[in-house]
Amino acid sequence: MPNANTTKLALEASLKKLMQHKKIDKITINDLTTDCGISRMSFYYHFKDIYELVEWICIEDGRRALQGKKTYETWQEGIYQIFEAVIENKTFILNVYHCIGREKIENFLYKLTYHLIAGVVEEKSAAVGLLQTDQAFIAEFYKFGFVGIMLEWIDHGMKEDYEDIVEKMGIMLHGIIAHSIQNFADTEKHSFQHI
Repeated sequence: MPNANTTKLALEASLKKLMQHKKIDKITINDLTTDCGISRMSFYYHFKDIYELVEWICIEDGRRALQGKKTYETWQEGIYQIFEAVIENKTFILNVYHCIGREKIENFLYKLTYHLIAGVVEEKSAAVGLLQTDQAFIAEFYKFGFVGIMLEWIDHGMKEDYEDIVEKMGIMLHGIIAHSIQNFADTEKHSFQHI
């Protein structure tokens, strides 16, 4: 019997293949299991439905795309790789986006970019001892900007050059996250001096 990861990867490959020709809401579990040669019982051992499989695929694709690019020096490369992963899976992403809804893709991107940005914020906050709540706030703030731009790009059919988008993000944010952290740290120091 194949291991769990092999089965999940086979299901991922089958779903992406089937989605080249069918909308996700028209694909059945029987279609999937027949295509990849596993039993229905094996599918249900790993996932409760196709939508749970979709969520797993999104998380796995994101994890593979980032591959540790969560530092201040590599965050732009991480964002670039997220865009690349979306382009590589364009049919899959657009199918999910239009059939399941923008909210699913949005939530996936929020989780992915939050972890990327939170890693950067944590690294840059180490020297100033910024509170966890302030670190989380900064990461949340920038997460919404990243995801908003990416959703707009997806919504327009991914036609704009994503390399240009990532470059513009890099120009806009060069040093900004570090400045945000320093501003919070300065505010915290000032607050403590008045106690």
